[in-house]
Amino acid sequence: MVLFTEAATPSILIALPYADWRQRPQWPAVALANTDPVEELAPYVGELRLIALHFPKFSDGRAYSQARLLRGRLGYEGELRATGNVLQDQLPFMLRCGFDSFESEQKGFGEALAKARTLFSVVYQPAEDGRATAALLRRTQDRAAL
Repeated sequence: MVLFTEAATPSILIALPYADWRQRPQWPAVALANTDPVEELAPYVGELRLIALHFPKFSDGRAYSQARLLRGRLGYEGELRATGNVLQDQLPFMLRCGFDSFESEQKGFGEALAKARTLFSVVYQPAEDGRATAALLRRTQDRAAL
């Protein structure tokens, strides 16, 4: 598996599976299956340096929801890694949900990641990547014109 990252310094930690991590919650890295309860990490998000979310197959989007909960509702700011069946064509959506590192063996994945960062010049829905929406940009332009 090859690690691709948006982070300035990617974590070299080994993420413990959630069941094992529960026995050692002081460990700074956890790996969640898409059925594990994200909300139970709330008291620990400030100490965790790496959370790995697993995509068991490309059509299972529960890890997207987990990422949005971690970044948006729980305020997680550490490294968020996508593992498992991570496909190049899903990268723009993973970036929008807050993933900043990816494990993949796909040929050309690094180039696809670079392209995914600039694929959409305007976004319509708010997400966890912090990009301003088209509506916000429009309001800002309207105010500046006054």
